[in-house]
Amino acid sequence: MPPRGGAAPLRYVTGALGVVMMAVGAALVLSNRDAPGVLVWLGGALVLHDAVLAPLVLGVGLLVAGLPARGVVRGALVVGGSLVLVTLPLLLRPGAPPNPSALPLPYARNLVIVLGAVAGAACLVLLVRWLRRRPRYTEDDGRRGRQAPRR
Repeated sequence: MPPRGGAAPLRYVTGALGVVMMAVGAALVLSNRDAPGVLVWLGGALVLHDAVLAPLVLGVGLLVAGLPARGVVRGALVVGGSLVLVTLPLLLRPGAPPNPSALPLPYARNLVIVLGAVAGAACLVLLVRWLRRRPRYTEDDGRRGRQAPRR
């Protein structure tokens, strides 16, 4: 189905911009002194993504799909996964950093604290949603079995 209205020009501009950015990236890789090393690293990242990350994300998505609060759980998992992906290179880097001020803090401990905060925020959102959905009874209405009107 062809795009309607003004979508076609935007698609072409976006596609052309993507091709230009790929050309810039290729030029930067080829101008690097360690181009084979960069290409091996990029290939390893592709294999890691396709063989480990994508199946893991799909599997967790299938497990979460049946939960009643899957939106909040998915959001927390996306935020937590992004945090882990950003900090993982800093945590797995062998040896001491070349600049001692680059990693002055205990990143592993701080990552656990931030992941706990994300999980706590998700639990708080779920608690607030659950409290809002609960029927409210007044003392008088509770004896008669009728629900009090919502305010």
